[in-house]
Amino acid sequence: VQLQASGGGLVQTGGSLELSCTASGSTKDVYVIGWFRQAPGKEREGVCISSSGGSAYYADSVKGRFTISRDNDRNTVYLQMNRLKPEDTAIYYCAASNTYNYWLSRTWYRAAKYDYWGQGTLVTVSS
Repeated sequence: VQLQASGGGLVQTGGSLELSCTASGSTKDVYVIGWFRQAPGKEREGVCISSSGGSAYYADSVKGRFTISRDNDRNTVYLQMNRLKPEDTAIYYCAASNTYNYWLSRTWYRAAKYDYWGQGTLVTVSS
């Protein structure tokens, strides 16, 4: 599976951006796909993910502001980011896994659980 992310850019505090990630290759086996981010000097953290079963999980820091959605016909997942804050500034990575995870609700945010990664797209929120 290859992942291509796009949509990053510069936005002011309170603004919105939409990221997209298109998967290619053996996409029919993708179990979970979503977004991580990494700010300068910080570890990569889970933002939100969507499972093939319809579940979605969000980091507390983005709940109520970010929304993940999937277009299965286009093999694309979107991240709508609203009310952006300077602390949302980071490189955003698309990630996917083909492995079923019984404990998904408890472990979705662990980067080690994901087999495939996109190249990242930079989101900068100015204050």
